[in-house]
Amino acid sequence: MEDRMAGIAIGIALASLSIGVTIGLMQGLEHAGIDTYKYAFGMTYYQGLTLHGVLNALSWTTFFIVGFFTFVLVRSLDRPLALPQLNMAGLVIMIIGLVSAAIPMLTNAASVLYTFYPPLQATWPFYVGLTLVIVGSWVVGWGFLATFFAWRKANPGVTTPFLALGSLITMVMWQIATLGVATEMLALLIPWSLGWVEGTDPLLARTFFWFFGHPLVYFWLLPAYLSWYGMLPKIAGGKIFSEQLARLVFWLFLLLSIPVGMHHQFTDPGIPAAWKFLHGVITYSLAIPSFLTAFTVVASLEVGARARGGKGYFMWIRALPWDNPSFAAQAFAMILFAFGGIGGLTNASYNLNLAVHNTSWIPGHFHLTLGSATTLTFMGILYWLLPKLTGRQLFTRRIALAQAWTWFIGMIFFSNSLHYLGIEFGVPRRTMLGATPYFNEAWRPFLTESAVGASLLFISATLFFTVIIGTLVTRKRVTEPIEMPVAEDLSGRAIPGWLNNWKPWLYGTVILILLGYGPILYVLIRDAQLLSPGFRVW
Repeated sequence: MEDRMAGIAIGIALASLSIGVTIGLMQGLEHAGIDTYKYAFGMTYYQGLTLHGVLNALSWTTFFIVGFFTFVLVRSLDRPLALPQLNMAGLVIMIIGLVSAAIPMLTNAASVLYTFYPPLQATWPFYVGLTLVIVGSWVVGWGFLATFFAWRKANPGVTTPFLALGSLITMVMWQIATLGVATEMLALLIPWSLGWVEGTDPLLARTFFWFFGHPLVYFWLLPAYLSWYGMLPKIAGGKIFSEQLARLVFWLFLLLSIPVGMHHQFTDPGIPAAWKFLHGVITYSLAIPSFLTAFTVVASLEVGARARGGKGYFMWIRALPWDNPSFAAQAFAMILFAFGGIGGLTNASYNLNLAVHNTSWIPGHFHLTLGSATTLTFMGILYWLLPKLTGRQLFTRRIALAQAWTWFIGMIFFSNSLHYLGIEFGVPRRTMLGATPYFNEAWRPFLTESAVGASLLFISATLFFTVIIGTLVTRKRVTEPIEMPVAEDLSGRAIPGWLNNWKPWLYGTVILILLGYGPILYVLIRDAQLLSPGFRVW
């Protein structure tokens, strides 16, 4: 039953991605002056941008992570779900929510972009639908926790396996972070969209959103980290360089990832600079687990490469299994993410952020994080996971390898052009650039580069879905059992208790959230002005 649930969730994720990447191509071409929206059954630019964001950033990621963790948790703990009906109920709630949110988006009744900032106002089924997706994911998470508690009761004093621990930390972080957006929906947006109140407070709504919005990035990333740490070294023929560091990284992300949202609000009035500074400092502290990851994962891969005969300071890289599409896709994702992380430090800087805020630099950045580190890693995971779930051989490794390479190259073109346009020319993001009356001819070569990158990414996505569909319909069965890759710890040292104990990390997380958000939320709620009416400008 667990594999069936995983398959359903991943199938919905893939359907969302297929629509999202198609619209992404349309956006890239539009920026270069090629308007394909006129052929898209009356779809408008901002309607397409909303679909692209919601389906890729929210639906593709959340459904895939739920499916992937369902698969990983039961195998890592070596026991079935304790309450499978609860997990299935959560998945059903998520599906109902996605349908509810999709209908107004498809009918142009919710073209409010994936951040749905008020005073832009969608119809109420959009807000209710997204809320149900979140609630459904909570229910799935409760099922995971019930399974963990049952395992711990049966295994007192046993160290939690790393893959299970990483999955659970990610879901607990998600449960906490989504309290912000759930509050925004239930207290502000749903009553407002139903006409129960005359207005809303955009600043308070934005603050609740970013309580959730930046931890969302780590909800995308941590499943990729889980694979990079706990699975990819095994695929490369090596071991985890330090499981202790791997566990520390996940605990640090739980501790630090939530009270950072105000670095997205550096230009918002009404929030004192001191709170923005505090959130900026905590955001910079997240570079610590990121640097630890860069060191540990590369060291783990070097162990595998040298075990395969690799030599020299750098030439060992050639010994890695680049002919394995699952490895290649995830390795390329890591390379691209390194540049995304550097750009993230710019975004977190109080003064540098002012130079790039709301420019095309920002989508250039998060296409290196969500569009590369997360999406390309998930694609690589599917190259071993899908044959495992279906019992069918992967449909042509050659096409899968070509897919990884074209995504890597396409994203270099796409992201480089957007970064440069943003920082050099201040080109605005979320703008139908091909139709702007202030179009600058100096932008054209870089927008053309962006369109080339978007086209390569679409070609890569087409290759990806060719492999996925081909695997589903092929008659060739796997000849040898496929096991979930689980990397062993190189040192073999026992895990210290503080890296297996939830209490200090949860206490620390709650304390930091109260310090980072408690006083400012108190003031914003106390002084809330529910006066802004809804606007529909599309």
